[in-house]
Amino acid sequence: MFLWIILAILTAAVAAILFATLARGGAPAVAGERAGELAVYRDQLAELERDRENGLIRPEEAEYAKAEIGRRLLAAAGGEEAASKDGAPARRTSIVSMAVICLVPVIGLSLYLNLGSPEITDQPLAARLADPGNDMALLVAKAEQHLAQNPEDGSGWDLLAPIYFKAMRLGDAEMAYRNAIRLLGNSPERLAGLGETLVAANDGIVVEDARLAFEESVRLSPDNPRARFYVALGLEQAGRRDEARAAFEAIAAASP
Repeated sequence: MFLWIILAILTAAVAAILFATLARGGAPAVAGERAGELAVYRDQLAELERDRENGLIRPEEAEYAKAEIGRRLLAAAGGEEAASKDGAPARRTSIVSMAVICLVPVIGLSLYLNLGSPEITDQPLAARLADPGNDMALLVAKAEQHLAQNPEDGSGWDLLAPIYFKAMRLGDAEMAYRNAIRLLGNSPERLAGLGETLVAANDGIVVEDARLAFEESVRLSPDNPRARFYVALGLEQAGRRDEARAAFEAIAAASP
């Protein structure tokens, strides 16, 4: 309840600020500025006429100044007329803006009451796992639940291993690959996946277990470019540069 009060106060404060800003802006303020400007120019014309009558300014200078003030007066009068014409659209825009300001929190509140209200009871995990849809996190959780009850299901481990790797859950990925290999046997893909997981877990270093996995993957599938690349990388990291160069050149020669 306390959270509701805070959110209501914040919403009301933001709406009040926006309302006040819209109420102050617009054509009425512009029209007021134009009216003041016109009054100043009229006073200047009256003062100029008095100075000419009192001999304080020469007639030709008075005419020049009068023409300049008249020009400015006409320009200001034209601006005032334009502002008065724009007043109605500006007021309509303000009304529309105020309506939008009111509409957004009303729609948000309605959606929250229907979809996210704290009064709605939580959906149990079991119910969500029974129908995970396309939610990857729920699909993984469902597979993990299945494997916890059936740890000898090699297909389940084989399915989860690359998903763990892509999610950078490297410890879980290594366990899943080793279980899949133990239960289903070696395959070029499983061995290469285990090797890549070990390399990623060791900051790009082809450690001994990874090297053995890649070499076995190449033995089972000599045309596997991924495993061949890591074998060559391991040779380079071990300082066997000539062998690494030959391995990389062989990969390049066999590539499209």
